[in-house]
Amino acid sequence: MLKRSLILVSALTLLCSSLLFNVSAQDAPPPTPEEVAAAAADTRQALFKLLRHNLGPIAGMARGAPFDAAIAERNARRIAAIAPMIPELLTPDTRGFDLETEALNKIWEGNLEDIGVKAQALVDAANTFAGIAAAGDMAATLGAFRSLGGACANCHDVYRVDNN
Repeated sequence: MLKRSLILVSALTLLCSSLLFNVSAQDAPPPTPEEVAAAAADTRQALFKLLRHNLGPIAGMARGAPFDAAIAERNARRIAAIAPMIPELLTPDTRGFDLETEALNKIWEGNLEDIGVKAQALVDAANTFAGIAAAGDMAATLGAFRSLGGACANCHDVYRVDNN
C-alpha cells in the first residue's frame, strides 16, 4: 500500500511539474530580432572556433610541431564533418544589427550559393588531407596542408573582415 501511494504521489508530482513547466514556457515572450541575430552570430562563431580548434594542431605540424598522423587525420575528418554546416549557419542575415562579427555584409548579398561551393571545397580538401594523413607519411601529409589551408582561405579572403 505504501509503495502504491509513493508511486501515485511521484506521478502526481511529475504531472504537476510538467504542467507548470508548460505554463511558464508559454508565458515567455518571443525573442526579439536582436536576440535572434545575436544567437545566430554566436552559433556561427562557435562553429568557426571549432573548425579553428581542429585546424590548429595541423597548422602547428606544418610549422614544425611534432608530427602525429593520427591527430592530423582525426582533425581533418572532424573538419570535413563540420564544414557542411557553414552555409546553413550563415543563412540568417545579421546585417543591420550591432554585433561584433568578422562576417562581411556581402555574405547576404546573393553569395550564399558561393559559400556553399566553398564549404564543399573545404569538405573535399579535408577528406583528401585525412586520406593522405592516414597513410602516415609526414612529407606527403604536410605537403597536402596547403590545399586544406587554401580551402579555408578561399572563403576568408572574400567574406571575412580581417582578411580584406
